[in-house]
Amino acid sequence: MLKACLNGGRRRDEHAAVPVTPAELAADAARCAARGVAAVHVHPRDATGAESLDPAVIAEAVTALRAVVPGLPVGVSTGAWIEPDPAARVAAVRAWPVLPDFASVNAHEPGAEAVAAALRERGVLVEVGLWTVPAVEAWRRWRVPAGRVLVECLAEEPEVALADAAAILGALPPDGPPVLLHGEGPATWPVLADAVRRGLDARIGLEDTMVLPDGSPAADNSALVAAAVASGAR
Repeated sequence: MLKACLNGGRRRDEHAAVPVTPAELAADAARCAARGVAAVHVHPRDATGAESLDPAVIAEAVTALRAVVPGLPVGVSTGAWIEPDPAARVAAVRAWPVLPDFASVNAHEPGAEAVAAALRERGVLVEVGLWTVPAVEAWRRWRVPAGRVLVECLAEEPEVALADAAAILGALPPDGPPVLLHGEGPATWPVLADAVRRGLDARIGLEDTMVLPDGSPAADNSALVAAAVASGAR
């Protein structure tokens, strides 16, 4: 599976094509779906442009996406940087009037298992984000099943990111859920190539990188998706 990560915490002043509003996210998702992605991951923003878990913000973004690209799975983040209070993250999830198809939960963050439990109670697939080998051990103590594992290599140096990927993948249980492997910054394309080589799910988008494999600026998310598909990601 190839997923498009449309915006993350990326600001418009970093790249003019970063989608921020629900309408922009929906239009961008449609362009990426036409290029072949099987899902989209978005970070909905409030009126100030800040990432938000507010029920109304989540509902507006997910509704807009489904109206334009019906049937395309939509995911959001529950990162602690969006809402530092674990109890508030759980309360937000329980109050969402419109549910995404999946949501990521970083295993190393305080209250991660409780957030995952709230998502699962509501029927939202849990993507567990694993940044380190210790995070794998933390996740394996959960009593909440995950529907997908995100092996997230955050080191910008490609060699370090690839070594981190190998270490985290090696610590995963052999009979675990499907794995999506991705990197960020300069490591984005080398890690995507590693995911393709390993036969794992992958993702691409302005959240992770603003350049094409040759280092030239990417016009938008659809250009990144086209390059990923050309490289073998599906």
